Amino acid sequence: MSESVSEIYVLDDDVSVREGVASLIRSVGLKVRTFASTQEFLASLQKERPSCLVLDIQLPDINGFELQQELATKDIQIPIIFLTGHGDIPMSVRAIKAGALEFLTKPFDDEYLLEAIRNAIARESKVGQAQGSIAQRSCQDGTGTDLASRAMPHQAEIVLSPCHNGNGKQVRTSGEIIGQSLALRQILSQIEMVAPTDANVLILGETGTGKELIARELHRRSRRKDKPLVRANCACIPKELYESEFFGHARGAFTGAVKDRVGRFEAAAGGTLFLDEIGEIPLELQSKLLRVLQEKCYERVGEEMTRRADVRIVAATNRDLKKEVTAGRFREDLYYRLNVFPMKLAPLRERREDIPLLATHFVELSLRELGCPRPRLTRAGIETLQGYDWPGNIRELRNVIERAVIFAHGGALDFDLPAIDSSPDPTPTGPWLGDRADLEYLTDSEMQRLERENLFAVLEKTAWKIKGLDGAAELLGVKPTTLISRMGKMGLKRPS
Repeated sequence: MSESVSEIYVLDDDVSVREGVASLIRSVGLKVRTFASTQEFLASLQKERPSCLVLDIQLPDINGFELQQELATKDIQIPIIFLTGHGDIPMSVRAIKAGALEFLTKPFDDEYLLEAIRNAIARESKVGQAQGSIAQRSCQDGTGTDLASRAMPHQAEIVLSPCHNGNGKQVRTSGEIIGQSLALRQILSQIEMVAPTDANVLILGETGTGKELIARELHRRSRRKDKPLVRANCACIPKELYESEFFGHARGAFTGAVKDRVGRFEAAAGGTLFLDEIGEIPLELQSKLLRVLQEKCYERVGEEMTRRADVRIVAATNRDLKKEVTAGRFREDLYYRLNVFPMKLAPLRERREDIPLLATHFVELSLRELGCPRPRLTRAGIETLQGYDWPGNIRELRNVIERAVIFAHGGALDFDLPAIDSSPDPTPTGPWLGDRADLEYLTDSEMQRLERENLFAVLEKTAWKIKGLDGAAELLGVKPTTLISRMGKMGLKRPS
């Protein structure tokens, strides 16, 4: 792709799916073109190439796997995300092994598809780079310094990339995981210990803390990394379809079962099964999952043949499963089966030192995905981000950054955050006024005088430069027009 906004192609013969996917992609600011047949799609490739192809497997003229092979034969390299229906999972696993980026089953989770598209765009932008080199990334230090080229995080191997924190100190990140906090370093240490084993891992943490990211890292660093990583969002599966989704079903097993279907356990054979939102599984169905974890075998619905479950289980939840067990909503024996190696992810408010690195990373991602002019991430902006509690954690931070990049138009990033409770401490600890230590308050006139003296000191420090990098407005964290207005009210003029 050029410097313009990335364009995504969607190929699906079902008009409702096709237009639904297109609408979702447009909602995040990306360009999209839709195709109902492979002929239309192949004809379009003669003019331009997309950043990503969202591809249905079952097409009327040629299936998606065959189209993938045809593109490979013609040496046309396009990141592909497969959308599969019931019974299509074995073919999509073959496609993954042949080089596809991701596959999702219908109905799919919108956030999963958007994340897969982001990964595809990131991978596409790496085409042409020398393989095997260690990617270098220069991170902005929060003072407005330009951001240098960054290594893409979506690689087959773990990339350790040097970055810098807000104080200019070099730090290191691992793969897609970015940060330098003690909490994050502890998680990386735990990943290093448990990833090479087949132990079940239970990832705990609030919504948006990156539980799926940790699951992907565990898979990439495991001996199963060349086999599939299959995801199942337990909160999105209808109650009556749990058994079919997990274990598959035989043709005729129930009304509507017109052909055999492979379940998630079979699709993940030899690899990793990521059970997201594990706390949402209905209590009456938890015993069936427990049996598979204990005996390593299962049967498809409507079939007597026993199959072996050769998978590594990584589960995640934002619930307190101990409390769920006490409340009778989660089986205690299943909890202990899953909780072999628990990993507790800290919320973003407990790792604020990671915010400058994450903000810089998301600015770069936004530039690649949205095609906006490069903005400035200022120290005042970083302090604003670090002063917020982030109830939505890293996911919320990314959304805030993307919105700010769109509105910045190449200028300084201005972050639209909910008001922070700045009510005074009901139990003051004592004097706070420096040389006025005998007082705990100031009159209005004294406040105005101090504000004027502070503003004058900043203007002197910047040689009365108001706009731009290192200008007074940027140091104070206000807009230049606001600063000029205050100067007029206070009668401040540059000495002649």
